[in-house]
Formats: sequence, structure tokens, C-alpha cells
Amino acid sequence: MSEHAPEAAPDRDVYTHGHHPSVLSSHLWRTVSNSAAYLEPSLTAGLDILDVGSGPGTISIDLARRVRPGRVIGIDASPEIVAEANGLARSSGVANAEFRVGDAYALDFPDASFDVVHAHQVLQHLRRPVDALREFRRVLKPGGVLAVRDVDYGGVVTAPERPELTRWLSLYRDVHRWNGGEPDAGRHLKAWVRAAGFGEVEALGSVWVFASDAEREWWGTSWAQRALESQFAAHAIESGHADPGELQRISEGWLAWVRDADGWMLMPHGEIIARP
Repeated sequence: MSEHAPEAAPDRDVYTHGHHPSVLSSHLWRTVSNSAAYLEPSLTAGLDILDVGSGPGTISIDLARRVRPGRVIGIDASPEIVAEANGLARSSGVANAEFRVGDAYALDFPDASFDVVHAHQVLQHLRRPVDALREFRRVLKPGGVLAVRDVDYGGVVTAPERPELTRWLSLYRDVHRWNGGEPDAGRHLKAWVRAAGFGEVEALGSVWVFASDAEREWWGTSWAQRALESQFAAHAIESGHADPGELQRISEGWLAWVRDADGWMLMPHGEIIARP
């Protein structure tokens, strides 16, 4: 741990993970089935969907396949990621998905434009999630569906217990809050959605589990890299919450967890289906 006291949180919304290749590899794994199954019963042909914070676009493209001839528009703050997502849509032969640079607080669409507004792992990174949800509500058609899902890092369980991963979890939550977000967003979704004026709110939940050799290799190796090379690492040092030596130990702890045949991790998520 750094000897310097952490600085105050900056007045900004910052994507804690950044866009390091180790981060993007985890996003490319995401599909409707493993990341938006709670929305599947609401999906029918012909729907128009806005996917906020669409990242590399894998969930958006999967949604587009399911609602043809409807359309899916994904927005993300990063022009580079938007370009990659449009390339993925073209290479996948999915013509009804497109991606644009956009701002969750100021959507560039008229009122009542979409049947569904979807956001996966987005609200946790926003300083003003209720304001963003009000904007999502504005662009929903009457009777439309809001679908939001966010992890709750306060409920993450790892076995066997390792001090490096216990420290990682504490550090991650500190850095996330320093960046203006809420790492335990899953438990707050219902309250945020209700505060944004949605009248019909169904609160659900599901988990990701990483346990097999392949899952541990993929997830643990990704985090071993993030701990040293990603925006998370840079912010941990900048904020005074950690130093390079501690990040090195955390990275080595992840790799030890990968090698442990008993290794297991559970990540809980809050999910909301709501209507205006």
C-alpha cells in the first residue's frame, strides 16, 4: 500500500477498466445468453433497441440477430471501440446493428425512439446513474422496456481464499469509487430505476461463475494483466491506493489462483426489467 493518502475522487465519470486488450477479451465473451438472459423473454422480431455502453458490440450484435428485421444501435464513449464494433458487425454479416459515439447523459435521439433500452455493466461507472436512467426513459416508446444489469463487487466470493485476491477486491472497489462510480451497483439498481421515474420495476439477479480450468485461465490471466497494464493499474497508482510492488503481488496472486484446481469465483449481478 502506498504511504500517501488517497486523493479525493475526481469530478468525472471514468471507465475504471479502460480498453486494454485484457479488458476487451472479457467483453468479447459476452452474449445475450450469458449476460442478458433476463431480457430474452422480452425480445421479439421487429424491435428497435438502443444498447448504451455497447463496447466491442458482441451483445448488441447478438440482440440484432434476435430482433430482425428490427434494428440495434449501440453507443459508446470511445471512437476506437465504436469503429471496432462496426467492423465486427460487418464481418459477422449483421446489417441491422450499427454503432455510434454517444453520451449516456445526452442521447442523440428524439423522444420515444426505441422499444428497448439496454445497458450492461454501465451504470456502475457513472457518477450520476439516475440522470442517465432518466435519459434512457426519455427515448423509450410508451410501454417500452428498460433492461439494465450490473455486477455487485461487494458480493464477490473467491475460493480458496488468497490474501492477494482479498486485497485486489478491496483495491478495485476503492479505485472504482475514486473514479466516480459505484462498484456495488447491482444492489442499487432497483432504487436508481425507481428514482428515475419508472413505474413498473421487476428486480432480478444472476451470477457469473468461473471455475473450470479454461474459465480460470481466461479470467485470472486477464486480471493478472489488468493489475499491471490497464487503466485500473494506472489509476490505482495515481490515486495513491497502491504502488507497483503491491500490483505485482496481486498479479502473481491471480496467476496462483489460475493454477489452483480448487479455484472458484462467483460474481453476483443485479438485473432490472422496467417500463415507464
